[in-house]
Amino acid sequence: MNSRERFLATARYEPRDRLFQWEMGPYEETIARWQREGLPEDSTWEFYGGYDRYEVVPVSAYLCPAFERETLEETSEYEIYRDGDGVIKRKRVDAEPPAMPQYLDYPLKGPEQWPEFSRRLNPASPARFPLHWESMKRDYAQRDYPLGLNCGSLFGWLRNWMGVEGIAIALYDQPALIERAVEEITHCILTVMDRALDGMNYDFAVFWEDMAYKSASLISPAMYRRFFLPHYRRITDRLHAAGIDLMMLDSDGNVEELIPCWLDVGINWIYPMEVAAEMDVVAMRKRFGKQLLIAGGMDKRVLASSKAAIKEMVNAVIPLCQEGGYIPGCDHAMPPDISWENYRYYREQLNTIPV
Repeated sequence: MNSRERFLATARYEPRDRLFQWEMGPYEETIARWQREGLPEDSTWEFYGGYDRYEVVPVSAYLCPAFERETLEETSEYEIYRDGDGVIKRKRVDAEPPAMPQYLDYPLKGPEQWPEFSRRLNPASPARFPLHWESMKRDYAQRDYPLGLNCGSLFGWLRNWMGVEGIAIALYDQPALIERAVEEITHCILTVMDRALDGMNYDFAVFWEDMAYKSASLISPAMYRRFFLPHYRRITDRLHAAGIDLMMLDSDGNVEELIPCWLDVGINWIYPMEVAAEMDVVAMRKRFGKQLLIAGGMDKRVLASSKAAIKEMVNAVIPLCQEGGYIPGCDHAMPPDISWENYRYYREQLNTIPV
């Protein structure tokens, strides 16, 4: 089987020659450690992992142009800068490994700032598609690997621009702003999608909605259904009309209470299933059955521990791997506390699971 056939057979619970091998990948600091511990500099971690080919077309409905990155203050200890989302952050420059930045201020606070975002959501912006898109479409028609279309985010993008506290308050105090913003974001996504779908045959769509902490969603499912789900239904209806019935969504944290919302509109494949947030892939399959497709679920903390613990973790998901509808992988990007030896052992265990 080729990668495309293997991917589709996995999603349809059909016989396969082996597992479809894919995951989110390591941080740059992790790769640097692995190179110190044995990953040849003239090779790649993907080569040793034995991964299948998997691609998403380089088409974007996000801010265009992005905000210009600007350094606002710099010392020997830290840099304060504005990033591509317009968010002002402070990061340590002397930390090893590099630390997460501190978020200081967000650009979208009310309707006064929305026109600056609205102009960056022009769906006709030329940079949203590669220059040689028509030629690429002809190449994609001959592919032997799964190909997806990125359909963006509604809550997640607004959370980027407003911050968690900002969007949580705005849902109550500025509902008109949220409704206007979600409508314009959806219009941009749908318009870009129309061009991306023309003459193409995709295997899946992908969304991004980081919207949960360790124990629950950042907002209630009721609030999510009120403000966001009707617009998601517009997007997924368009995808269904184009013959796309595999819709993947990336969200960190505990999203169990949100899964019914997503299933209601046809978003049926969730990852990375963070174990520290109690996203047990075996338990999720028992609760939601085969209607829920899953990827991820391999605890990054276990990958940093011992080979015995890694083997026990992998053995626990063998029945799920053999049933189908599941692609095992790390439950987020792989951090630098995972050794090269443990990574190699982990992939060897996954790559030898019989199906």
